[in-house]
Amino acid sequence: MPSRLETYRVQAFNTAKLSENKMHDDTVAKRFGFSGGLVPGVDVMAYMMHMPVAKWGRAFLERGLIDARFVKPVYDGETAEVTAAETNGVLSIEVKSRGQLCATGTASLPSAAPSVSIADYKAVAAVAERTPVNAASFELGKWLGTVPRDWAGEAGKEYLADVRESDPIYAREGLAHPGLLQRVMNRVLVDNAILGPWIHVGSTMQLLSAARAGDEITARARVTGNYDKKGHRFVEFDALVVANGKTPLAHCQHIAITQPREQAAA
Repeated sequence: MPSRLETYRVQAFNTAKLSENKMHDDTVAKRFGFSGGLVPGVDVMAYMMHMPVAKWGRAFLERGLIDARFVKPVYDGETAEVTAAETNGVLSIEVKSRGQLCATGTASLPSAAPSVSIADYKAVAAVAERTPVNAASFELGKWLGTVPRDWAGEAGKEYLADVRESDPIYAREGLAHPGLLQRVMNRVLVDNAILGPWIHVGSTMQLLSAARAGDEITARARVTGNYDKKGHRFVEFDALVVANGKTPLAHCQHIAITQPREQAAA
């Protein structure tokens, strides 16, 4: 029988109401058939990460594996209920809100972090001047970089408050929440093109080292997918997230709809 962890409840917060991605804006999101602005997928994934960190602690931050797929939106102010059941060392995680299944995923703790060579991931800068997304923005095989980011000091505390994270491990051990690495993965998109409303669909992240509070974080990403499906334009990345230009933090697969159906048909 699966062993169930204690349910984790979060009052969801839309951290991106004022972002460039207007899918987080109530008025625009309603044009795409949603009830309001979407809570960012990377933040929903941060809610999910609470479960494996609660179970495995720092070991998960150093070598844990997690994947997430976003099924339905989570909305600002609503309660997100995160549940997890363990079977044979694997946590099956679900996020429900307003009685609907919103996200699913799994998490596990490999015996050791896999060996990933930083030399296999080309370090490039984000584009000097962004232009509206087009066929060349995310060509297959293209290497993309991000503007360096850090969440030092108060910024790190604000992030933990934004994702409603109360686990003391981050402050106690001077660590950065792994949800920040997912925020950097989103920057692969927005640092390299001007997008209209877009949607993060899902991610897989193999952690390789615990990020430290204040690390300067970048992503080195290669486009591995660019295709139409049901009228949406999808883009997929294979990336290494790196601290301070030298320490691999995570190997990530990231999937997004860069042009949702209404926009793609325009």
